[in-house]
Amino acid sequence: MFHGKKKAVTFSYDDGVTQDRQLIRMLDRYGLKGTFNLNSGLLGNTNSLIRNDWTVAHVKPRACEVERLYRGHEVAGHSLTHPGLPSLDDEEVVRQVEEDRLALSDIVGYEVVGFAYPGGAVDDRIARLIREHTGIRYARTVVSTGNFKPQTELYTFNPTLYHVMEGHGKMAETARRFLESESDEPQLLYVWGHAYEFDFMDAWEEMEAFCRMIAGHDEIFYGTNREVLLETD
Repeated sequence: MFHGKKKAVTFSYDDGVTQDRQLIRMLDRYGLKGTFNLNSGLLGNTNSLIRNDWTVAHVKPRACEVERLYRGHEVAGHSLTHPGLPSLDDEEVVRQVEEDRLALSDIVGYEVVGFAYPGGAVDDRIARLIREHTGIRYARTVVSTGNFKPQTELYTFNPTLYHVMEGHGKMAETARRFLESESDEPQLLYVWGHAYEFDFMDAWEEMEAFCRMIAGHDEIFYGTNREVLLETD
């Protein structure tokens, strides 16, 4: 159960970019909660990416902006500098994850315990190192399941849906299935992505329609990743 409810909805967004501001305003408007996975070693960097022939801003908030920007939601780790972790030796994997976790904890004023694998790159060695040698208590992959079944392996936790990147209309379809689903087991709808993708996919309106559809149901708990994964009853 999720704080006494059988269903829960949570969001997870990677990289810590300035588009998070618009996304957070939207989540707040509908009473939804998310977890934002940041690279503390890249805070304040200014960059751009080319996606689908679009040049899209990939600008990181400054460290002094982080606590206020993500207030009411959860900040989690994403490594210091976003390397592919399987390419690193054991010591560097631990350093990338634990130093990021500690730096973010100092910035936000609470202990950071969540993590999302940079680029989704994880294997058994990486998951074991994080479980045994860092303060991380859950870590998310990028492998969408499409279902709402509970999972017990929290160091390779798989999300339900990769927001608009799985195709226009997919979010609404998944929301309808979740709202209509009945099960004796708890059910979790877990959405992940990057906020900058709403720009080049021209999908802010689609995201708002999804939020409007999924919000406001008394039988659903709306929480951060930490709340739905670690604070079950």
